[in-house]
Formats: sequence, structure tokens, C-alpha cells
Amino acid sequence: MSGLRRVRRALLSVTDKTGLVEFARALAKHEVELVSTGGTARALREAGLTVRDISDLTGFPEMLDGRVKTLHPKVHGGILHIRGNAEHVAAVREHAIEPIDMVVVNLYAFEKTASKTGAAFSDIIENIDIGGPSMVRSAAKNFEDVAIVTSVGDYAGIAEELAANAGSLGRATRWRLAKAAFAVTAAYDAGIATTLESIAEPAAHGEAAVFDVEAMPQAVRVIDPLKTVLRYGENPHQKAALYLDGSGRGVASAKQLQGKELSYNNLVDLDACWELVGEFDATEDAAVAIIKHTNPCGAATGVSVLDAYKRALECDPVSAFGSVIGINREVDAEAAEEIAKLFVEAIIAPSFTAEAVARFAAKKNLRLLEIADIRADAGRPVRALKQVSGGFLMQDADRGRIREADLNVATKRKPTAEEMRALLFSWIVCKHVKSNAIVYSRYDQGHGQTVGIGAGQMSRVDAARFGAMKAILPLEGTVAASDAFFPFPDGLEAVANAGATAIIQPGGSVRDAEVIEAADRLGIAMVFTGIRHFRHG
Repeated sequence: MSGLRRVRRALLSVTDKTGLVEFARALAKHEVELVSTGGTARALREAGLTVRDISDLTGFPEMLDGRVKTLHPKVHGGILHIRGNAEHVAAVREHAIEPIDMVVVNLYAFEKTASKTGAAFSDIIENIDIGGPSMVRSAAKNFEDVAIVTSVGDYAGIAEELAANAGSLGRATRWRLAKAAFAVTAAYDAGIATTLESIAEPAAHGEAAVFDVEAMPQAVRVIDPLKTVLRYGENPHQKAALYLDGSGRGVASAKQLQGKELSYNNLVDLDACWELVGEFDATEDAAVAIIKHTNPCGAATGVSVLDAYKRALECDPVSAFGSVIGINREVDAEAAEEIAKLFVEAIIAPSFTAEAVARFAAKKNLRLLEIADIRADAGRPVRALKQVSGGFLMQDADRGRIREADLNVATKRKPTAEEMRALLFSWIVCKHVKSNAIVYSRYDQGHGQTVGIGAGQMSRVDAARFGAMKAILPLEGTVAASDAFFPFPDGLEAVANAGATAIIQPGGSVRDAEVIEAADRLGIAMVFTGIRHFRHG
């Protein structure tokens, strides 16, 4: 291996201590002196390793609550000096600066801290790492002589290379690590800039950060790190990969408990699942969404996960074959036993009991994912990006919600109490169906259930007819939701002909009067939301 450099001294300072002790032991086997800071040094000592404090190396104590510990000439001089440059070597000798041959650093979890609901402004600022990025950049710049390690995932490979080369690393490895390191600092700075730009004004110490939910950012910074290369994209001839936004939340950061690797389409569908079931309060209702090609083919609430699943499946059991399922509560053994009867690609939920995992274990290809709650703080802007040729579109994520008090009854007949509950349930599901969308639902035994779903049709009349055609359960006495207004009475008439007795829609058409007149003529109760939920992609 060309360009080998012996590692004699390593500086370790990490926030994520995963694999730290094992990697440090691998270094110690090659008589590498371990220099460390604060909590990292403490973790290494507790594991029985000999560690030299950074203050011993610099001759200067850590100070200002740890803000100043590695920002010192004896650190950066030890990293940055060129070993083959006589003047550099003479300078470090004159000032008693000891060479540092490897830097192992991962940075304060800024974006993870900033993404927490109600995060204090002072905590967000305090989690801006200064010394870490400085060391990373210094070591990466001097990659010819120094190895910079920024990823836990590199520990094993580096340990193997050191073992194969008597404690030395090759130039190609150092170059690969340097490139990765600059990507880390670029993404880190982009995350800081984006977050701080969205904060309206500095809050007092300990007070929650206040975000400006109205203003769009002045720049879109997409420098998210690669998590994994996927087998392919939407189709086998398309390459694809998954990247992380640094928050540690959402589908991208979900923990996979079992099953084969996730595909691009799995991830897109799982995200659609979780967005839908996340609309329902798990403390009030169990909610299950069965998704196929990002559209729900069944959704329901129930007294338990099993109850909600059975009711969701009733809507369209044929389309549910090969689907993905989202659940808003912990999945227990009873629910797992029933769900396991269906061929499912993936299931996402906040948690699974040990018994549920054991029941699913026989289906080795089934992906099980545990996800942290991603429902955003109301005061935090949530953006959605879509690429178009030559640029990006950005918009606020659709977090629009309505309550019964927000509705305007447009017809002579008001909805009954049961119809109103069904309308509100149907409206939530309709929000997650591709436009044009019509959703037929009912409210039965205190819980909502979809009965027919018409998704993605070019005509709203066709969406109403398609949803009715797909229905297996009786449509008589159901209610319907339309994601946008009816431009003509014919769409409403199609819904009435299917058997629905009440409808919820945004209103706002120039022909609202004609549509209302048709509803009154047909005896249908109709309410206007004043908000629409187009979902184009």
C-alpha cells in the first residue's frame, strides 16, 4: 500500500461514543498514544485504557465550560505541520509541539438538539461546535500526514488496515477520510445557517426558540449526509440513495428491527403511512393506514391496533396485498398475529412488543421499523421540497387541520352528530389521497373507517365513481370528503347516487350556489371547510 504513515498519537473527542472503546483499544494495540477531552477521556478511562488529557498536551486547562480546550497552537500545530517540511519541523520542535497523526472527532448534535420540540434558544446556540470543526478541517487539510476520522462507520475498516500495516494507514485511505470530513463540516455549517435563519429573534437564556413560520429561507442548503445507497429507485434502471437531515427523526432515521433492506418505494410509502396515522392522537384512538403506491387503500381508527387494522383492511383487502402499513401505537402480539396473515412489505410503528416481533420473525423479508414521533412543534416551520427541472420548489408542509367549530354548514339539513364525526375522519384521510380525491367513510361503534377511496383521477366525477366502484362494504349511509371544491353539481350527484348522505368539501367555487341547491334537492347535508388539500405528488 503506497504512502503509508505510522499513527503514533491520536486525539479523540467525540459526541457519539458508539464503538469508541473498541476503536481506541485497536489503536492501543499498536502503541498509539491516546489524547482525549472531557467525557471522551472519562469513557476511555472507565474502560481501562490509558489516556492523556488534552490539558497535559497543551499545558493549558480546559476552560469556559469546555468551550476552550482544543483551540490551541499545540493542538493545531501538532495536526497541521507538514512532516516533510524542514521549517515546519523546526518550528514545532522549537515550541515543543508534539505531532498528532490521527484525529477522531464527531460533532455536537446541533440539528438533533435544534429539532427537539420546545428546544431552548440557549441550548441551540451552545450546541454549535467550534473546536470540533476546526480540528476536522485542520486534519483534513493535512491529509498527507494526518488521518481524520469523522464517522463511527469507518472504525472497523481503519482498525483492519492498521492491523495489516503494523499501525500505518495508506494515502488513499487518508484522502477518502479527508473528503468525507469536509462534507461533514459543510453539512454541519449548512444546518446551523438554515436553523438560525428560521429563528425570529434571540430568546432569553432557557426560553424556547421562536421560529418565523412565515418567512421562506433566503437559500436552500441541501448538504445532507448519505445514509445508504439503495438497490435502485422507483424502477430497477434508476439509481437511488437515502440521505439524513441530521434531526435523527422521521422515516429516514427509523430503526429497522428485521427484514431485507428497504427500497426507494418502501420509504416513500412508509412516509405516506406515518404522515397519515400521525394525524390521530394515539392516546385517544388506535389508527392504522394501509398504503399502496402512496395512496391509502384503507384507513381506520379503533379501540385497539387489532380493531383498527381489521377495519382498515375491510375497505380494500385486494389492494392491501403487498402494501405497507402505518400504526400510531405499539403493536402487540394479538395485532401481529392477524397482520401476519397478509403479505405486507413493511410495517412502521412507534414500537413493537417482544411478542409481536417474535410473531413477525417467521416472515423474514417483512421490514419492521420503529419510528420516533415526528409531529412537529406548532411554532416550528416545516418545509416540503420538490425538484423541478432547473431548480426546486419549496412550500410549507400541509399541516392544515380543522375542527367542527371551523366548519360552515352550507345546506338546509345539518349533519347528524354521527355524520359529523365521520366527515371529520373522512377529511383527514382525504388530505393524504392524491388529487383529485374522493373518500367515502362511515363512523361505526365510535370509530372512523374508510369504505371507498377514489384517488388520482383527472375528473372529480370520476374520482367519486371510482371510489364507489372500489367499495366492498355498503355505501348506503356513508359520508364523503372531497379534497377540493365541486366545480359543478355532477360530482356531488355522483356521491349522492353512491349512497352518501353527507359531504365535506372546501367550497369556494363560482358555482357553489348550484352545488348547494343540488345537495338540498337530494337531501344531502354539506359542510364547507374553507381549506383544500390538493396533493399532486
